[in-house]
Amino acid sequence: MKESSNSKLEQLSHSTTSNDEQALTTNQGLKINNNQDSLKSGERGPSLLEDFILREKITHFDHERIPERIVHARGSGAHGTFRINKSLAKYTKAKFLSEEGKETPVFVRFSTVAGSAGSTDLARDVRGFAIKFYTEEGNYDLVGNNIPVFFIQDAMKFPDLIHAVKPEPDNAIPQAASAHDTFWDFISLMPESMHMIMWAMSDRAIPRSYRMMEGFGVHTFKFINEEGKMHFVKFHFKPKLGVHSVAWDEATKISGKDSDFHRRDLWEAIENGAFPEWDFGVQIIPEEDEHKFDFDLLDPTKLIPEEEVPVELVGTLTLNRNPDNFFAETEQIAFHPGHLVPGIDFTNDPLLQGRLFSYTDTQLSRLGSPNFHEIPINRSINTVHNNQRDGHMRQQIAKGKVSYEPNSIGGGCPFQAMMKDGGFTSQEERVDGKKIRARSQSFVDHYSQAKLFYNSQSVPEKTHLQNALIFELSKVTIPAIRERVVGQLNFIDKELASLVAKKVGVNVTKLKQPNGSIPADADPKTLQSPEKEPSTKSSEALSMKNTVKDTIKSRVIGFIMENGVVAKDVNSLKSKLEKEGAVVQIIAGSLAPVKADDGTAFEPKHSLTSTSSVCFDALYVSSGKNSAENLLNEDNKPGTLLFVNEAYKHCKAIYFGKETDEIYNASNIKNKKHEDPAIIISDNNNSDNAFIKAVANHRVWELEKDRNNPA
Repeated sequence: MKESSNSKLEQLSHSTTSNDEQALTTNQGLKINNNQDSLKSGERGPSLLEDFILREKITHFDHERIPERIVHARGSGAHGTFRINKSLAKYTKAKFLSEEGKETPVFVRFSTVAGSAGSTDLARDVRGFAIKFYTEEGNYDLVGNNIPVFFIQDAMKFPDLIHAVKPEPDNAIPQAASAHDTFWDFISLMPESMHMIMWAMSDRAIPRSYRMMEGFGVHTFKFINEEGKMHFVKFHFKPKLGVHSVAWDEATKISGKDSDFHRRDLWEAIENGAFPEWDFGVQIIPEEDEHKFDFDLLDPTKLIPEEEVPVELVGTLTLNRNPDNFFAETEQIAFHPGHLVPGIDFTNDPLLQGRLFSYTDTQLSRLGSPNFHEIPINRSINTVHNNQRDGHMRQQIAKGKVSYEPNSIGGGCPFQAMMKDGGFTSQEERVDGKKIRARSQSFVDHYSQAKLFYNSQSVPEKTHLQNALIFELSKVTIPAIRERVVGQLNFIDKELASLVAKKVGVNVTKLKQPNGSIPADADPKTLQSPEKEPSTKSSEALSMKNTVKDTIKSRVIGFIMENGVVAKDVNSLKSKLEKEGAVVQIIAGSLAPVKADDGTAFEPKHSLTSTSSVCFDALYVSSGKNSAENLLNEDNKPGTLLFVNEAYKHCKAIYFGKETDEIYNASNIKNKKHEDPAIIISDNNNSDNAFIKAVANHRVWELEKDRNNPA
């Protein structure tokens, strides 16, 4: 018997494992009968601390990698200020939101989700938008994204989601990409993810820059005022430069030319004084209106259409200083949605509830100490007073004999703060219900808001979304997965499903849809919700077509030139563009100075072979017959035409200066002169202004087909 036991232990310690035909268990071998929902007090109640299955799952997930973040590893950050322009004291007692004109220092970190720290900035992915407010009442962290909803409804599924999208465990492929079997296998079985998929496959997932994307708190939070009155709130940050994207073909090329494109863009904009700004807005919902919508406010896969609850713009976020040290600040900053101030509180959103546990655990693993709050970038501007002691890397030196409470030796200090003196108190609310692993029936609708998003997109945006789905699913090697995804799309838009199905070689099949609540032991393949039309049919706020298009501030304009360029025209246009806030960079056949027609010289920042049109917002083919001829000589012609043709393909503004017809005629531009608003020909006094307007419009996406662009 003894030999048998030892043999068994030795076998276990050296064996590989397979999950084939096996039931799901905890790490202790306990079989799990519901891996979809956390344990709650009632279907819509708070998650329970005793949920050892959720805690084990998330704890293991949080400790899988050190010291790099498991998610949001690839990031960039900056210091700045937050100014409240209109008091919200009617809704919240949070001081940094209550005093009109009050400014609060902040640090903001932007990031991708799926890739490692060394991956490209231009991956198709969600972008993190996390803000640490250093308020007089303590640090407040708003840990959000550039998309207002998320893939899953319950934190129980977060490790599964990330495991699915990360490189596949057998070969560690692909990096920073969702276009593979495991991700789409998971998605095909998770109808609650379909709203987020619409966003992730849209242009929102490939932003032009961090400075040109929105920020959202994702969850519904609570505001509580001095009288104890509660309102629900959704947080929004709208970029003053507008919401803009790049084409997918362009994104793949930027990744090869400059994988630090977003990081460099943010850094250089701040260094050049073009400080990024966002309008801060809130959607306020009275407590008594909690159930008036056709969706559940606690469901993180849902947004509140702005047509139903307008966003009130009440503040300004400005980033004005780059970090002094990337590791010490951007890498070591530790966010946590549980870092609150009086006047802001949680809801029972089951994804948020899980995050409240997960983030502290993550920081303990990543930063190696319970004293991560003492790292300078994480410190409160208030001096910390409590009885916590010691621990790895302790820096604060607490004087005195006492490290407990209550005490008399230390005069009872530090003492509990009264609520009237700023002491934090949670909102008092009745919590009762059966201890249950289940999901509220109000969470069951998975398609109506996916329909809303798709219906709200312009024709070019729909085309991009369709092409993204086709590209991603074409990388899926298992036909059954492709077919299930198409089945999900069929609940959103039948034409979309049919188009994608045809391109990825599967049929459109009808998936089953049970009525009533979802049973705990339901087959994931059948977890579809009844088809339902959104009450709001379309929303202008969901389309980038309606974004800001009246500024060229911080846009990067490439000036292509060679010897013989007309200095007067270059200097005149350069002056006008820079006056509007744009950045001009000169590109030539080499990095040697370019000799102009008047004997002056221009210093190129790039050569035709060291950069690409994808790194610029617009292009000026500089005036001068000699310059044009030199750009088309044997050495320069391939690079020149590639620059012009790719800029045209990606729907950018191109300005042909005087006497550059030879380049225009040699290019792939097929339109007749003056019929494309983004192709400017220098033949009148208004050409410069027309170019400025075209750059402000960002792109002419509606002419993609004419420009033969595959998006």
